[in-house]
Amino acid sequence: MPKGNHGPQVKDDELYDKLREEGNSKEKAARIANAQANNDQHPSKKGGEANAYEDWTKDELYDRAQEIGIDGRSDMDKDELIEALRNH
Repeated sequence: MPKGNHGPQVKDDELYDKLREEGNSKEKAARIANAQANNDQHPSKKGGEANAYEDWTKDELYDRAQEIGIDGRSDMDKDELIEALRNH
């Protein structure tokens, strides 16, 4: 798609383009751009609310890895799941 016009699903084309240039995936760039454009979400004020991955159970880590599509998750132990989630 041409730069600056990503269709109605991307609410902030300029931020999306900047995030893509920085190497973010299309999905991540769209999520961030849309969250920033949504006045109800206040993404910059949400930090620090989630528990550290070390506090999650292996099942919770696995479920999160499944949600975001991490390959090989079924063969990973807890530490490997944490590393994969942090590096995704």
